[in-house]
Amino acid sequence: MKPFVVNTHGRLVFPANFSPDLDFSVLDSLEQFGAVIGRDFESKAPTGTDILARVEAGAYPSRFELLRDLGQNMFWVNRYSMTMYDKRPTRWRDVPRHRPDVFLPVLTPWVDGDRKVAAVEQAYRELPAAWDETAEDAVFNLLFDVFRNRRHHATELPAIKPTVAEFLRTPDALTFVLPQHDPDYPVFTTQEIHDAEAAVPELEALTRWAMVLHNQYPWDRSKTELRPASEIGDDDIVIAFHPRTREVSAFLDRVRAGRVPAQRTASPVVPKAPVRPLTPVKVREAFTVQPKLEALAIVRGELVCDNSDVVRNTSFSWSPMSAAEISAKTGIDQRRYTQHDIGELALEAAKAAIAHSGRSTDEIGAVLVATCTSDRLIPSLSTWLSGELGLLQTHCSADIIAACAGLPYGLAEAVRQLQEVERPVLLVCVEKFSDKIGSVRTSRMIFGDGAAAIVVAPAAEGSAGDVDILQTYASGPPEQVNSIIWPNPEFDNDITVYGPEVKALVARYLAQMIGELGELPGETSDTLLEEIDLIVPHQANKTMILQLAEKAGLSADQLYFDIETMGNVSAASIPIALFDAVRDKVITAPMRVFAPGFGAGAVGGYAVMTVDPSIVAPEVVLGGVGERPAGSPDAADVPPIPGTTSDDVHVAFGV
Repeated sequence: MKPFVVNTHGRLVFPANFSPDLDFSVLDSLEQFGAVIGRDFESKAPTGTDILARVEAGAYPSRFELLRDLGQNMFWVNRYSMTMYDKRPTRWRDVPRHRPDVFLPVLTPWVDGDRKVAAVEQAYRELPAAWDETAEDAVFNLLFDVFRNRRHHATELPAIKPTVAEFLRTPDALTFVLPQHDPDYPVFTTQEIHDAEAAVPELEALTRWAMVLHNQYPWDRSKTELRPASEIGDDDIVIAFHPRTREVSAFLDRVRAGRVPAQRTASPVVPKAPVRPLTPVKVREAFTVQPKLEALAIVRGELVCDNSDVVRNTSFSWSPMSAAEISAKTGIDQRRYTQHDIGELALEAAKAAIAHSGRSTDEIGAVLVATCTSDRLIPSLSTWLSGELGLLQTHCSADIIAACAGLPYGLAEAVRQLQEVERPVLLVCVEKFSDKIGSVRTSRMIFGDGAAAIVVAPAAEGSAGDVDILQTYASGPPEQVNSIIWPNPEFDNDITVYGPEVKALVARYLAQMIGELGELPGETSDTLLEEIDLIVPHQANKTMILQLAEKAGLSADQLYFDIETMGNVSAASIPIALFDAVRDKVITAPMRVFAPGFGAGAVGGYAVMTVDPSIVAPEVVLGGVGERPAGSPDAADVPPIPGTTSDDVHVAFGV
């Protein structure tokens, strides 16, 4: 988990974007680590030579672009030290000579550094400010002090530093030496970095970069020298490198021991179509108990993360992108985040839906939770939720991991449960992405947090019910199945989205869905497709969906979106969009809705259903963590469960 924080200015801050803290437990080899470093630190960062060439070519239009290059260059220079090691200035006489977990960097002098430093300083003075001269000068002063006091080349730096004993066995090896060191040398606190503020989002991001980079050298760097062991006095200070975490130590042990990670050999697979088509389920023909939608309640994340917040948290591994460009690329201006845990979102939505339906909790026969971001395995989110609602027993409480097709998958299972329990089924669609994104830009631009709960009950005998058609899909070419991954070891276990593959699976499913609806007969028209009043798709990427919908023969005015203000909430996106369609008076009377979903795992599906605006409950508005949500109905009247003590454990196990 990589949670955001809210700073003292009330702004969202994503620490993982500027303070890289890699998960070394998922790395087995230098090759794997090198791939991560190459992608996150090297691919976007210019070398000092690159910066000099751009200066001499007059390629920088303003100070901002030069500052950005300086920052990315210095993150690249520190790619190994800031991810793997703590730098500890230590008196040479006190440095252990034989410990395997204390290292000294071996460095090559930066022979052409003076020329590059002078060129950068002159260029900055001559370039115009991009937005705010004072703020840009402050960033420059921090970054340039780090840049001009570099003493070494960065291209040849190894990830694994020599131990002190290995350093001593190499007479010509050079390392950092300080004649003296002030242990109180000023550095920025974590809170100060979080509280960095600038009127221009791009400059706020650069300010945090500069503060983090300043902290990488907590000493008077102008006094730094490179010396061999023979020229280091007992009272001189060297910079000893220590593994940052236990996981880094274990990784170093694996690499130094030469352990070869097991390789997975995968045979190429050619996907085959089903032996016969998997046709849509005609609910009225297939089931005895017809489903009625009795209530729909939603809970949004209480914090708005707009595109400016994304930009002000720009990671050093990102290409430049403005707030307007994010909007144009995704159709998203805002997404909602929450400081509450995912269970709280689910519980508040569930309580509101049950209250609006007029049911009591003891009438609920099954609880289904559609989510791909649960932080619970045992108990599952659905079983935890059942307990929190005060349900002594259900016929079924189960989580469904169907990502962006969570609504059609969940609704299909709810209808099947109705046949057995013949009593209301609670379906909750809930996601919390904000703490699982890390510094992956595509995911940060898209995903948000929210929950929706639906009470699906048996329709009155003889009634047609509210659900006409249900269809679910899964699988496809492996590259589509693996187009969205979480956790992804290659991206430090963050959620990652591979755009072209996602677009291919959406196009495949959308064409199939439209084809199926075009073949189903309507009640008053030739096809069911002609009788659809409104299309409420999974809110994935508005720009992409509109392009693909047009290719499938659909017009933009047939589709409803709330993605501009909600972002992509995966399983919860369709039911929240249905709620907002009622709020926006797009649905003002019972309306036949086509709701298609598609996404991670190459899942897909849709429901054709009648949505009556009367099912929509008052919105639950979350407060700060620990506050009672506004509009939340009273919790079920369940007696408190006493806490477990060690004495209880002894009694239970007879010890």
